[in-house]
Amino acid sequence: MTNKTESMTMTKSVSQINYKPIFVIGLLFEALGQILLAQGIEFVYALRPIDFAHWSLLIGVALLIPQLGQFPKSIFSFIGVPILMIGIVCIIGMCVLDFIWWSQSTQEIRNEFAGHLSQFPAIWKPFIKTGPNFLNIGLLLLAFNYLKDHKIGVYLIILATLLVYFGNFIPSKLIYVYLLTALGYALIFIKTQTKTTS
Repeated sequence: MTNKTESMTMTKSVSQINYKPIFVIGLLFEALGQILLAQGIEFVYALRPIDFAHWSLLIGVALLIPQLGQFPKSIFSFIGVPILMIGIVCIIGMCVLDFIWWSQSTQEIRNEFAGHLSQFPAIWKPFIKTGPNFLNIGLLLLAFNYLKDHKIGVYLIILATLLVYFGNFIPSKLIYVYLLTALGYALIFIKTQTKTTS
């Protein structure tokens, strides 16, 4: 009986951990990765001792994971969490491929590797072309959980998602996408926390 009570207490305390700041920090890491990528390919390939740009992206999506089980139980979470998980997996895969590109000694080898991969849609499409966009769709769907009480934060995330698909005229648009998304979720979580504690 004591073991069961301790187990229930531990489960309850784990579920009460506030992962919201970690989630927002993860989005800021995504923005940092995009800022580094915006400096150009030569800058990224010259980074030492590691590829800081793609490590930032990798750490960023990893920091999103703990919050996934903490979103409200709703249709938006039921659809949004799996879509966000697909996006996370695709970005992890993209980072692994980019680490391989970064490790090559010459641009010729990198071009040859890219040409080889582009012939395999099962790799190229999910990890390079379309897969990472699932992250933004998942983030948008999860934000709809808070539309009733936190409109400004949700509107910022809607704007960020529109930039993904219609902001091609904006240089380095993904920097703004992740900064707006981070700001949107920060506003949502701050208001949610204030409402819970009051």
